[in-house]
Amino acid sequence: MDSKNLKKAKKGLFRIIFSRTGLILLMILLQLGIFAVMTSWIQQYTIYINAAFTVLGVIVLIYIINSEGNPAFKMMWMLCVMAFPAVGTLFYIYVKTQVGTRWIGKRLENLKLEESPYMLQSEEVIEELRESKPATANLSYFLSSHLRFPTYRNTEVTYFPLGEDKFEALVRELKQAKHYIFMEYFIVAEGRVWDTVLRILKEKADEGVEVRFLYDGMNAISNFPYNYYKEIQKLGIKCKMSNPIIPFLSTTQNCRDHRKICVIDGRVAFTGGINLADEYINELERFGHWKDTAVMLEGEAVQSLTMLFLEMWNLDERDTGDYRKYLTPKKTPVRGELGYVLPYGDHPYDNENVGEEVYFHILNHAKKYVHIMTPYLILDSEMITTLTRAAKSGIEVVIIMPHIPDKWYAFAVAQTFYKELIQAGVQIYEYTPGFVHAKVFVSDDDTATVGTINLDYRSLYLHFECGVFIYNNPVVNSIEKDFQDTLKKCHKMSLAEVQNRSVTVKVVGQVLRLFAPLM
Repeated sequence: MDSKNLKKAKKGLFRIIFSRTGLILLMILLQLGIFAVMTSWIQQYTIYINAAFTVLGVIVLIYIINSEGNPAFKMMWMLCVMAFPAVGTLFYIYVKTQVGTRWIGKRLENLKLEESPYMLQSEEVIEELRESKPATANLSYFLSSHLRFPTYRNTEVTYFPLGEDKFEALVRELKQAKHYIFMEYFIVAEGRVWDTVLRILKEKADEGVEVRFLYDGMNAISNFPYNYYKEIQKLGIKCKMSNPIIPFLSTTQNCRDHRKICVIDGRVAFTGGINLADEYINELERFGHWKDTAVMLEGEAVQSLTMLFLEMWNLDERDTGDYRKYLTPKKTPVRGELGYVLPYGDHPYDNENVGEEVYFHILNHAKKYVHIMTPYLILDSEMITTLTRAAKSGIEVVIIMPHIPDKWYAFAVAQTFYKELIQAGVQIYEYTPGFVHAKVFVSDDDTATVGTINLDYRSLYLHFECGVFIYNNPVVNSIEKDFQDTLKKCHKMSLAEVQNRSVTVKVVGQVLRLFAPLM
């Protein structure tokens, strides 16, 4: 590294250490240190306390074994309790007894009840689906009756194979806003994308359009000053930072708002993997060419994404307002050629893994193929079993992964799954030009889902997520075409290549796999 880059690196490190971000990290590390020292001291203080911790540890282990939840998370906690009886036991009790976590879950449940009159499922749609494809009707019934995500007709879907395409459409639609704009994004970073969007939002706010903007608190770590939302508010835009990072140990901070939603006038809505930062449109190169995807909805299904946004916005609001102002009008007659569109959301507080259930549905009911694009491949036992069973049953299962990863440790863990998947018949390709950030499943020329949900523990179990399930809509052909076009730029991984990786890479991946539920 030359002197100029070294000076720049030192300056950046100095800024992080002495910034609010550095203070937050220092406070959290200090709490962990105090927690570890105190429990270690207590453990060594007397044989009686050790005996008490042993009994308490056994009780906690029995509780973990009999509790609901993913086996991988339960296994991780059991290892912590057995390896570090005092620290592991106390930390588990602390995590599971947090009042804030229970409050958020209850609040989300109440908000769902408030929204329910505007999220009713048409029985006629369910009956039509039963005649067309019973398995899809079952999924629709499950998501509507238990989770209040209806299936809609009369919805046009446009698919964007690159961030550049989505950005162009987003700018066009934002400029046409007349009544309101709702935007919710995980990553927002200064640059051409954000400058363009912010300028339009300010113009629209000046015109009297209601503009609400919600971004995840992780942006305060690396992208924005902590109080940046106040600067946005000065422009006439209603703005919040969801789940802000605070210097206290809390499980709620581990559950990020990973959704990407934009709703305009209840008329049009966007979602997918594309955030508001320049790398997503290849204006800034970080990991080679950035391959990402999104969809735009026009029609009745927009209403579900509107309600998902309002649900997150109202999480800390006393007055949730009048939902009727933001409803999408129903259209007649039914346009049969547009098939069925089912937007859905997921969050970590209801013990329902909605995103994973949608993926399972596609894999379990495919007749010819399932084609997948995902940036991460950190799988639980159920997903491994489902993928391999589908491949062993003669279904063509193809997964496109990045060749240039954004997180080396996540990629190292992903590679530990390659051998088992390939041996079962799953085909794995890596996108040689760079990084794949798309979250896409497409199957049998009639079914697809596009959204924010990765194939990893964080997306499937810990984050707020969303997606759109699509059946018998013409856009499915566009999604499959994009998959095939992308496949031409990929390298197929062979079993020999996987087995010939260096011992270091294999060992690092296997060790890190112990911590897969945290990635």
